[in-house]
Amino acid sequence: MRISVDEEKCCGAGQCVMIAPEVFDQRDEDGIVVLLAAEPAPGRHEAVRESASVCPAAAIHITEQA
Repeated sequence: MRISVDEEKCCGAGQCVMIAPEVFDQRDEDGIVVLLAAEPAPGRHEAVRESASVCPAAAIHITEQA
């Protein structure tokens, strides 16, 4: 799994950080998403998928790798 985020789309809702704090964080000044792990460990994949699905701005993009 490879993750990318679109900071321009991010609205700072913080759902991703609440669901997968090992993978996502937020900038202090404006709340925009910060990607901590572009290729998370397999044990984090489900939380990352959930984060992407609940993101109100659709700013999280996942590429599944074989």
